[in-house]
Amino acid sequence: MYGPARAGGDVRWPVDENTKTPTAEDWYKELVSPGITRRLLEICRDEDLGPDQQDPTAALMIDSTERAEAWVVAREPGIICGLQAVGDVLDVLAPTTLFRDLARDGEQIDEGKRLGAMLGPRREILAAERTLLNLLGRLSGVATQTSRYVHAVGDSLTQVVDTRKTTPGLRQLEKYAVRCGGGQNHRMGLHDAVLIKDNHLVGLTPSEAAEKVASVTADARERFDLTFVEVEVDTLEQLEAMLMLDESAIDIILLDNMGVEQLAQAVEMRNAKGRLPLLEASGGIELASMGEVARTGVDRIAVGALTHHAVWLDIGLDAGAPS
Repeated sequence: MYGPARAGGDVRWPVDENTKTPTAEDWYKELVSPGITRRLLEICRDEDLGPDQQDPTAALMIDSTERAEAWVVAREPGIICGLQAVGDVLDVLAPTTLFRDLARDGEQIDEGKRLGAMLGPRREILAAERTLLNLLGRLSGVATQTSRYVHAVGDSLTQVVDTRKTTPGLRQLEKYAVRCGGGQNHRMGLHDAVLIKDNHLVGLTPSEAAEKVASVTADARERFDLTFVEVEVDTLEQLEAMLMLDESAIDIILLDNMGVEQLAQAVEMRNAKGRLPLLEASGGIELASMGEVARTGVDRIAVGALTHHAVWLDIGLDAGAPS
């Protein structure tokens, strides 16, 4: 049965009442701001339909009363993502069109799989087509890419996390896609965490850098609503200095551009202190080396390639007469 796909209205993946396992719908509500998504989709609409909101081809070829049924179809296999956003797309571009989901975000799908069905004015469906397919293709590409990196970690408990290397305007949606692909999210932006990097500590010795970090972290937690405090180190000497701080000072230490041997040493040094804080490997880590890095014992691997190297999944729209 068709239903109004409004802000996820008919595109649902309910929480299992027995396990209370979080679902794609939960992640979408957690990560994606309706206001930001609306502004993004209005830009997509305006760049496609122009200032006069017109599609001359559809106006010439299709009667305003003509209705159509259309199917969103995967042209290749992968992890689907973006169905939760269909309601938002239709709100802006096809307000009287109905949608029925035939797959779930995060699901592995095969070539030829029908992902959803649309029913409404043919002009509306064609006006929404490109924006809808662009969004689904991009997000499914990120989810599929993420799943490869997660799979490469194997049975390790090491988490695969994203970065801020996202498409401008699409960060929330791309981070949602990472979650659908089995990855975890780093900070959403500059606003929700403290990440002290080398550019913040330039010119300081390891001990001076540690003193500076110690002097600001308590104040940071009092002044801002933070998800975590993280500090980047480039050397084991810097790491040693940070590990000397009170364990409440830092939640995560980012090990930047360290080789496998250095990472293993860093884990040993941290473990000698009681396994606090978490250690995150980052910088130039490729798919082929994920397993080796995970086996060093780091808690997280941050991978920019989840988003900036993701290739779109080929998704199309097959339209016909309403049945």
